[in-house]
Amino acid sequence: MNYKAAIFDMDGLLLDTERVCQQAFREACEALSLPMLEDVYLGIIGCNAQGIKKVICDGYGEDLDYEQLRIEWMNRYHPIVEQQAIPVKKGVIDLLDWLKAQSIPIAVATSTHKELAITKLKLAGLFDYFEHLSNGCEVSKGKPDPEIFLLAASRLNISAQHCLAFEDSSNGVRSAIAAGMQVYQVPDLVKPCADIIALGHTIRDSLSDALNHLKKQSVR
Repeated sequence: MNYKAAIFDMDGLLLDTERVCQQAFREACEALSLPMLEDVYLGIIGCNAQGIKKVICDGYGEDLDYEQLRIEWMNRYHPIVEQQAIPVKKGVIDLLDWLKAQSIPIAVATSTHKELAITKLKLAGLFDYFEHLSNGCEVSKGKPDPEIFLLAASRLNISAQHCLAFEDSSNGVRSAIAAGMQVYQVPDLVKPCADIIALGHTIRDSLSDALNHLKKQSVR
């Protein structure tokens, strides 16, 4: 593998936020007497705000009051992630420390808006690892479009083909591969389907496993 930089998704990869967000959505549905449509919810993972709205509105139908649902949802989610340190996923610190020791610049490419992403990373003690943060509000097309990964690479001044990308979601994997990056996937709530596996990227159970794989590649 020939890489000069590493770009990370955040939610579900660095931080164990996806379960918090899912539970908040479930509680919002209960408060509004809506069904919890698991398949619809899982389809939003990796999407930016526009993508999330489209997936949910398509899944729930035209009678849905999306703004009401979003308010109920965020009123449950934000107090947690804005005030509490969300647990860091297995292997995150070891991988980030190893990349730093190799003088590899590191960035974040997240669909979450900038202020909330910074808050989450600071509370978790991860913010200072990253040289840049690109977020979903800065791009016109969210994942699976490659725009956010290309933006992150440009800010590092490294060509996309020389970047490692770390993702948990299928939307994120498609985005990074379309950008021409070398991709590691560590699935979280959604396991990769056959179409995703066929893309030929590296899939590992944890970032610890990804680090072990990188170390083996580096000594070849």
